Amino acid sequence: MNLADTEQKSGNGSVVPSAANTRLSGTWLIIARVVWLVLVVPSLGLFVASLPVYYALIQRACADPVTCNVAGTLTAKGLQNLPAFGLSVSAYAALLTIFFIIIVAIWSGIGFLIFWRRSDEWFALLAAFFLVMFNSTYPGFPIYALALVYPALDVPITFLSVLGLASIVVFLVLFPNGRLVPRWMGLFLLLGIIGAVSTVLPPTSRFNSNNLPWWLGLVTPVVYVAIIFSQIYRYRRVSTRVERQQTKWVVFAIVTVLTGIFVVLPIFNFFFPTFNQLNTPSSLIFGLAAYPLLLLLLPVSVGIAILRYRLYDIDVLINRTLVYGTLTVLLALVYFGLVIGLESLLRAITSQNSDVAIVISTLTIAALFQPLRHGLQRAIDRRFYRRKYDAARTLAAFSATLRNEVDLNQLREELVAVVQETMQPSHVSLWLRPPEQKAKQQLVEPSIPRLPEYVEKSHV
Repeated sequence: MNLADTEQKSGNGSVVPSAANTRLSGTWLIIARVVWLVLVVPSLGLFVASLPVYYALIQRACADPVTCNVAGTLTAKGLQNLPAFGLSVSAYAALLTIFFIIIVAIWSGIGFLIFWRRSDEWFALLAAFFLVMFNSTYPGFPIYALALVYPALDVPITFLSVLGLASIVVFLVLFPNGRLVPRWMGLFLLLGIIGAVSTVLPPTSRFNSNNLPWWLGLVTPVVYVAIIFSQIYRYRRVSTRVERQQTKWVVFAIVTVLTGIFVVLPIFNFFFPTFNQLNTPSSLIFGLAAYPLLLLLLPVSVGIAILRYRLYDIDVLINRTLVYGTLTVLLALVYFGLVIGLESLLRAITSQNSDVAIVISTLTIAALFQPLRHGLQRAIDRRFYRRKYDAARTLAAFSATLRNEVDLNQLREELVAVVQETMQPSHVSLWLRPPEQKAKQQLVEPSIPRLPEYVEKSHV
């Protein structure tokens, strides 16, 4: 495996590495695939074997911190409250078991797809590894029920959980090109792995993350702040155009997930407080379902970024999210403000409640929708998508790249990106004439000089 990468000087004198060479070949490729399968297949096998054990375990009341640490377990009082929600104990256990099967199947399916398509790249193997291992070996998930019933499996299951959580930290630090950027991120990588290991240890261990002194608990937030800084620095100073698009996909997913967790869920809990009562079946079902469902966007975005499938659509997706997200918030504020204000005014005038305020507010929102949407679209385009208005500068930058670029694949990606930025087409396709056809044509017409032969088609 050759990981030596060439570097070139940028205009400001900083060293900018070219696209990272993460490809494997020969013996290294065989070893990497074998190690990946040796770790992943037993993990999924243990997860499948744990399902009947987990199904039986959550039908019994938990009585100690170890058994209550398994996701979905209820106390005796919680089990007695299940009929009030229209669920029997067996139906509750079946619901959670099927839910975990679906979640693990989606994450693992994307991981195996990456393994199938990109197993000759070690960083793609790392991404596929964490996608398969995350939910199947996560601490407290069904696989830990197997460790409770069969204590001999506790050590291997804990080891696999450590690998799964550590692989996530490594992926976030090295994404998207497999490099440590800056170099001192190696220290935070080590701290992140140590923090991941502490969360896997048993709840009764003094080295478990919940039992450590409060100041050691600051290590994890510091690591995440360092990762964010690293990604910003990498995006602005090091990443190629394609790597920036990959970063946008993953960052978009992470921001969406965090918005759902810290904004949408609290708002939902505020309006429906019964779903957030502690130690009740409703809170467990809602909590166990909400977070994995929100996290589903993460494996999808990682799969798109690693497979490089429709990377450039992310700009359109981010644009639409900014426009319609801001539009929704503004219209909601205007609607509730109008309803409250008009109802207060009408109550003061007529001394009784009236539905006129709701009708007027609804009509106002309908009238404001299109003008406000167009205004937001123009404002966001001017602020965040200024490059597509400066086609001349974009084409000049591409001309400079064209003089220095010798890699045909990289040149193809650059060309498609320029068309995307300057023309904003709905679809771009690029055809290269095969060398055999070119050679035959040169034999027939040897005296006619020809330009580089490619045909580009864009549907605006």
